[in-house]
Amino acid sequence: MKDHAHQTGPTPGPDHEQRWAELADLTLIISREIQFRGYTDERAVPLSPSEGMVMRYLQHEPAAPPSRIATATGLQRTNLSTVLGGLERKGLIERHTDPGDGRGVTVHTTERGRANYALVRREWATAVSTAADHDAEHLDAALTLLTAVETGLARTRPQARATRPATET
Repeated sequence: MKDHAHQTGPTPGPDHEQRWAELADLTLIISREIQFRGYTDERAVPLSPSEGMVMRYLQHEPAAPPSRIATATGLQRTNLSTVLGGLERKGLIERHTDPGDGRGVTVHTTERGRANYALVRREWATAVSTAADHDAEHLDAALTLLTAVETGLARTRPQARATRPATET
């Protein structure tokens, strides 16, 4: 019996739309498989998808105001406030008041936040590399394509939610 939940392989013919759909589907499947695994290292702090997006952003921008984080991650400010509270309780971020005027806030990663991100990335790398039998032949091409897709999707993200968010089917 064929498992349709994990049907993969290139679609024959020149129909690029089907192949792009297959790429999107595989990306969602791979993401869920990584999430299902959890972590083997007991020091790893599990995060919700929204918490993960914020921490990923803060790795490249270690001190940022909430408005910039919301814009970069696509989170609504009210939702971001809840996410930041959770990350703060987990010891992964700190909020600092602007010393100049006392009104503005900047979010900073903590040492624990940086260490957690490095730890979970090592676990993800091990899981993905093992799943691919450590075959890195097309790894650079895959990274180039997926980086372009991620950049393009972020750049063309709708500013106001005119449509319902996509969910997995």
